[in-house]
Amino acid sequence: MTLREAIGQYILWRRAHGAKFTACANLLRHFLGYADGNAACDAVTTAQVLAFLAGKGPLTRHRENKCYALAGFWRHAISRGHASRSPLPDNEPRSPVRAPPYIYSRDELRRLFDPATVEFSRRGAVQMDAVTFRTLLLLLYGAGLRFSEATRLTLADVDLAEAVLTIRVTKFYKSRLAPVGPQLTGVLKAYMPWRLRGNLERGQDSYLLANRGGTPLASSTVQAAFDALRRIAGIHGAAGGRQIPRLHDLRHNSGNRIIPATDQKRPYFLANCRTVGV
Repeated sequence: MTLREAIGQYILWRRAHGAKFTACANLLRHFLGYADGNAACDAVTTAQVLAFLAGKGPLTRHRENKCYALAGFWRHAISRGHASRSPLPDNEPRSPVRAPPYIYSRDELRRLFDPATVEFSRRGAVQMDAVTFRTLLLLLYGAGLRFSEATRLTLADVDLAEAVLTIRVTKFYKSRLAPVGPQLTGVLKAYMPWRLRGNLERGQDSYLLANRGGTPLASSTVQAAFDALRRIAGIHGAAGGRQIPRLHDLRHNSGNRIIPATDQKRPYFLANCRTVGV
């Protein structure tokens, strides 16, 4: 079996086991530009691998991802008899220690979520209004959602009567139910008439959160808005943690009970949901 065929088989195998495997698949295909894809896996040399990694000294995140992709492929190739050895170098630099999430204080959260502060940060904004932005922030914190999960929510995914959100096809193509507490439920109930006044689409497949023109929220727009809000609220990094507090860190700030959507035996427990009334 050629290197190209073995890589193709490995990608299909990972996806058949539930992984999206997009980034690693792209890296492995890119590696074929450094090695002969029509040759056998054992024809790959360490020099070709090092040329693909193309870096010296401390391990960067991108180089680490390349190493991870190649190591996984060669484990699979060796276990299937497509290769007898791994060409990866033995002295690859160690991965850098990743900084822990930034933990916002209760006072910082109050300043971030303060409607007047959010409104001030969005003055002159063309796309995303202050109410939508604040609702997004409270969803990330109150329901423990990732940015992509919150911005992909449709009206059909929001059940305010049962106080639960359906988070569809996230990691490993899985879905889950995220219960929300009474404060966040109240925020969402108040947002519904607001989005209707903004002439946003009303179909069940339309996005819960959207720009004024109805387009989906872009990560670049939200990140720029959060950076401005963080500066206005006077929130900066702390020693021993991340230098710049991230939007993503909001979901790491307190415990939250997540119930898989496929688990029919467990009821919804709302007692441990995050309170947004900080």
